[in-house]
Amino acid sequence: MAASIPCSSLNKFNKEERDHESIKKVERSYQRYREIISTLPKEKGWIAENMCLYEGFWYQPMHGLAGVMFAQEHFQARPDDVLLISAPKSGSTWLKALIFAVMKRTCYASSAHPLLTTNPHDCVPFFEYELFQKPPVADVDGIPSPRIFATHIPYTSLPKSVLDSGCKIVYVCRDPKDVLISMWYFLAKVRSKELPPLSLEEAVDLFSRGIFGFGPFWDHVQGYWKASLECPERIFFITYEQMKRDTFVKVKRLAEFLGQPFSMEEEGERVVEEIIELCSFGKLRNLEVNKNGSRNQDFKNDAFFRKGKVGDWKNHLTPQMVERLDQITNEKLPGIF
Repeated sequence: MAASIPCSSLNKFNKEERDHESIKKVERSYQRYREIISTLPKEKGWIAENMCLYEGFWYQPMHGLAGVMFAQEHFQARPDDVLLISAPKSGSTWLKALIFAVMKRTCYASSAHPLLTTNPHDCVPFFEYELFQKPPVADVDGIPSPRIFATHIPYTSLPKSVLDSGCKIVYVCRDPKDVLISMWYFLAKVRSKELPPLSLEEAVDLFSRGIFGFGPFWDHVQGYWKASLECPERIFFITYEQMKRDTFVKVKRLAEFLGQPFSMEEEGERVVEEIIELCSFGKLRNLEVNKNGSRNQDFKNDAFFRKGKVGDWKNHLTPQMVERLDQITNEKLPGIF
């Protein structure tokens, strides 16, 4: 008579088999994404040689698009999730820090706060980069609620579960002229060394034609602006300039939107001011993790901290460039900037 297999051993075997099949399924999905990406229309790229057009927006083929596709197919949003969304270089590093600090303010002592030793992008990860860029993907279902995520995905391409769940979205945008300059400098640190430098003239031309990561920039902002007007209880729309101009008031409004308003006691203890200071550009930039830490061997955390100022475009753009960009902004986003 054959010896019976202990239930614990059988369960472990079945789990390993399921895990193996799950990994293979994810890998097949990414192979399918790569095949789709190879067929998409292409244009000159900012970081790599080419960008490709997917669902009306431009993406770096190997820097995020596969992660977007995976999120669209597999991400299951919860009603109490919080998503920070923006076009690239619009202030997401600062807003990640603020949202994390506001929502987790009772979890940590000031001297042991994660933001002192961890880059904001690791505290609030992007779908398309840290979580789903390539296999193996993160197990986001195992993260306890409330979860905080970030993405650059345009409104019309959001995972269906995000739209159906009722989860809250914080959308931050920035003067497109500053976005352009910020990205141009950012590129100097992350652009492929095999490619020649991208001139400012080339960058302005690409940006103006909508060829920009997750762009056209104006369509990206417009999508969330319109959605925020329809559902203000779900989408908190703010500009970087408004946040800089009146940080104290906007942080309090942000906390109220997130369902975690500051109490009278907290205001008396200057908790709002402490969070603003903890998340300030000067504070974050001078932390060891952000001065000398890195994402990988080619990508240092200091790339996320250049100036953080409003209006730096005035030191770089010609009157002709400004006129071209302002004309598009006035046509597509009147009154926002």
